[in-house]
This record gives sequence, C-alpha cells and structure tokens, in this order.
Amino acid sequence: MKVLHIITGLEFGGAEQQLRLLLRRLPANCEVVTLTNPGPVADGIRADGTPVTHLGMSGNRDLGAIPRLARLIRGGRYDLVHTHLYRAGVYGRIAARLAGVRAVVGTEHSLGETRIEGRRLTRGVRRLYRATERLGSATVAVSDTVADRLVRWGVPEERIHVVPNGIEGHRFAYDPDARTAVREMLGVPADAFVVGGVGRLVPGKRFDVLVRAVTHLSSVHLLLAGDGPERAALQRMARQFAASDRIHLLGARGGVVGPATGDVPDEEPGIPGLLSAMDVFVSPSSEEAFGLAVLEALASGLHVLYGDCPAIDELPSERAPGARRCGADPYELSQAIRKLRSDGPGRLPVPPVVEHYDIGLAAESLMAVYEQALAGTSRARGRVFPARVPAPDESASNVSLPDPSRSPAADDPSLSKR
Repeated sequence: MKVLHIITGLEFGGAEQQLRLLLRRLPANCEVVTLTNPGPVADGIRADGTPVTHLGMSGNRDLGAIPRLARLIRGGRYDLVHTHLYRAGVYGRIAARLAGVRAVVGTEHSLGETRIEGRRLTRGVRRLYRATERLGSATVAVSDTVADRLVRWGVPEERIHVVPNGIEGHRFAYDPDARTAVREMLGVPADAFVVGGVGRLVPGKRFDVLVRAVTHLSSVHLLLAGDGPERAALQRMARQFAASDRIHLLGARGGVVGPATGDVPDEEPGIPGLLSAMDVFVSPSSEEAFGLAVLEALASGLHVLYGDCPAIDELPSERAPGARRCGADPYELSQAIRKLRSDGPGRLPVPPVVEHYDIGLAAESLMAVYEQALAGTSRARGRVFPARVPAPDESASNVSLPDPSRSPAADDPSLSKR
C-alpha cells in the first residue's frame, strides 16, 4: 500500500509529532508532503527514512497549490491520501480527487467547540470544512469528543472513525539524572518546587492563568515549553509581578520522538527532560481535542492539574489517578498547586491510561481505516454515536462543494491569516 500524507506544516506541534510517530509504525510505503514550514519535524521524518516534499505554498491565496499538489499526487501513483490539519484537509482532499485518488482519509487533530488549531471557528470555516470533508472517504477523530463535534456539524457518523492519539510512554520515563542536568542548565535551584506546562502559546491554552497563578507562589518556578503569539504578553505579566526570574518561557521544544538527525540538539533539553525536571504539570486549557501533553506528563509520573482533557475524561477515573481538574481562576489554581507542594507529591507510578494510548495500537487502528477506505466500505469504528440533527442552516445538503480553482480564503477571509 502506497500512502501520501499531506500536512499543513512540520514545525513543532502535537499533530506533527504524532505523524512522525505513526510513520515509524505504519506497515505501508509512506511519503509526506508539507504545504508550508518544513521545520524540525520534517528533518526528523527524513532522518527516519521517509521522504518529505515541501510544496512551497505561500498562503491561502496561492491558487496554484491545488494543481501542483494534484500533479504530485498523480505522479506518485498513491493508493491512498491521508490529510492532517485544517488547511491540508481542504487542499489535500480537492487535489486528491482531481488526481483520481478515491481513497482519501483525513484526521481531525484540533477541533474544539469554538476554535480549530487555536483559531476562532467561523461559519465560513465550518461550511468549507464540511463541504471538502465530503470529498474524502473517511474522517478520523482523535477522541470521542471530537467525533461528537463532527456529528453535530452534520458529518455522517458512518464516515467517522475514532482513532485516539498515541505515545511511546517509555520515552517520558522519569530520569533523575536528567532532572539534575536540566535544572542546572536552566538555572533552577535543585531544591526548588517546579511547575510545568507544554503547548502553543495561544489564548485558548490559557497559559496566562498558569503564569498568574505561579506569581502568587513565592519561590515556585515555572517551566513553560512552547511558542506562539501570547509569548510577549506572558513575558510582560512575569515582569509586572516581579517573577521573571522564576517564569521560564523556553520556546518550542522537541525531543518527544527520540534522538535522530534533525531533532533539537542535546544542549536544549527536550520535553522528556523537562518533564523530569518538573514536580507538577498543569494544562489550564478549557478546550482540547485530545490532551497529548497531559498524557506525556502522566507517563513521567507527574501529578497533573488540567482544565480539559478528553484522553482522561473519556476513560474511568482509576485509569489516571494522578490527574485532577483545575479551575480557570488563577488564585484557585495557585491554591491547588500550593496543596500539592505541601503534600510533597513525589513521583507516581505510570498509570494505566498511558498503556491504553500506545502508539502501536493507534497505528493498527489506522491501518484498519485505510483498508476500509480502499475497500469502499463505510463502517465506523469505535463507539456508535447517537444520531444528531444539525440546525437547518448547517445541514450538509445546504452546502455546495467548493470550486477546486477557488481559494478557501476567498470563501472565508480569516483563513488568509493562517
């Protein structure tokens, strides 16, 4: 089976790292096209032995991207095309159909109630998503929560397959030597109580709540790995509360897939090392599609405070005894952290939820979706979703399929900012 994966970009990010992990497990001949930003993850995928092509898309008004992508797909003689992330889903499904590929699978990695990939959902985005989704064979949701959202949008439930994200849990195992080395590297005292967070610095992640909470806690340090438009505001907040020496904004970090050429160099600690340096992990986001960072923290034996995490909430609570919900108020969060500090949390045994989301199981499930798509069947995997009736103005029957020559940005100007 020859499969082409199309993704919007290959800088740091959960979907990007997830693709790299899957490529190592899928028993198929895979290649990758990135529409934009062939960053460190692209280098890592190449180092793993999978070819990566940069399409060189300049933006959503790059109308030549669709025929260029269609020519590439046609020339590659692929059996199946698999798209990842919103823009790649829109362009990739259209191009695959123009190239004559009928087995097209798209994974929905980042769909929230009000945002997709950290950006506000508009009616135009939703209508364009639904229209182009119909050009594919199946849509993969990374959680039941995402699947429910898709059904409410009017995506037929028989087209939806739930294949949760997966991790290599052993890569996040607590390492006391790494704890010492990372703290020394970052200038964090060996005996300091360290709170941590990982994710894109965008409003939906609510890292401002976490930063503000830590400013209430004298001598507590925060390690925050990630980059994005909120970074400058978070830095100003740390200065405003005279906590710049304790708030460490580390930028984007890799190293979650394992050493290979193209990964973040050793002098910059990756996510596993940072998790070993932490005492408590906090994910204050109120709207997640899965919650991969929480799962990685649990694999490191950390206590976790989280706002929303389908990966945890969709399983019985005993699967993740070290994870508990936290509120959106900075003072309440600071009190929860203070209590954990006074209890002396220590490291926990790795909980069963980590094994439940093993990347090998995710790859097996995805191959089953591929086989169904190639066979032309439409039997949904995972739980059976209750019937949902979309609002009249959101019915899929009211949406015309897009003109392949028309840019998505023309239908929704907000996409030109992507």
